[in-house]
Amino acid sequence: MIRNVVFMGTPDFAVGTLQALIASQDYKVQAVFTQPDKARGRGKAMQMPPVKEIALAAGIPVYQPEKIREPKWIEVLRNLRPDVIVVVAFGQIIPEEILKLPSGGCINVHASLLPKYRGAAPIQWAVINGERESGVTTMRMNAGLDTGDMIMREIVTLAPDETGGSLFDRLSAVGASLLLKTLEAISDGTAQYERQPQESPTPYAAMLTKKDGRVDWTKSAAEIERLIRGLNPWPSAYTTYRGKTLKLWAAEVCDDMERENCTELQAGTAAEITKTTLKIQTGKGLLSILELQLEGKKRMPIDAFLRGYPIEAGERFGEE
Repeated sequence: MIRNVVFMGTPDFAVGTLQALIASQDYKVQAVFTQPDKARGRGKAMQMPPVKEIALAAGIPVYQPEKIREPKWIEVLRNLRPDVIVVVAFGQIIPEEILKLPSGGCINVHASLLPKYRGAAPIQWAVINGERESGVTTMRMNAGLDTGDMIMREIVTLAPDETGGSLFDRLSAVGASLLLKTLEAISDGTAQYERQPQESPTPYAAMLTKKDGRVDWTKSAAEIERLIRGLNPWPSAYTTYRGKTLKLWAAEVCDDMERENCTELQAGTAAEITKTTLKIQTGKGLLSILELQLEGKKRMPIDAFLRGYPIEAGERFGEE
């Protein structure tokens, strides 16, 4: 029987699952472990992780270890005697000593259809790579990275205009409900554990940085369009224009007829411009820019941008 729960999580993605546990009458959240507060923004003010805000509002004790593997934190967990530890995007590797503490195990909510996209950024990479489906998997954690036995999975179909942000929100909600179903199955003894294959069919979903957003115009229009969606809202795809950073928030691939009728130009060249459209040559096809943001300015649709920044055919994007 599972009653006492320790929750480990940090970002917005983990908030929905924590709220579901708090709202449930079946479980008591004894404590929340999250990452330390960090200085953010231009003023470098200290900011709490989203999970901490929810926990404090609910009157739940919060611990913020820099290293969860330190003996003092293991002792805290041992004294709490949780039936299960729920881990959602905590941001630290859980040592084996902690994995073995609760009778119900450490249960992770992972935002991919394991064994696909093991790693820190499965949501963005699913969009970037053009997956038609994503989803959430709950698993009993082991010492490997996202290699534990799978318990439940729920599939989500990606929309044609899916962004990293929209998929993030959808999978967060799915993960919250799936976690409750998983705990119920563990509690009543009906949970089934499926061992993962050793190898993943997809590359490791590595943590993204701002540098990953730089557009390589020699890639195809389809690849760049997916990059723009996958990195929206963070870290955002970008290029350079007249020596300034230009973030790209939305675009669409021009159809085959338009590609056939255009003159092949060097990748990154403004190929077709009207008062309301900007089409840029890529390594394969034209990409029509729909929404963008010049360094120091606000986001705007392409027609508004072109009124303030007339672009000439033949201008290059992406040059240092």
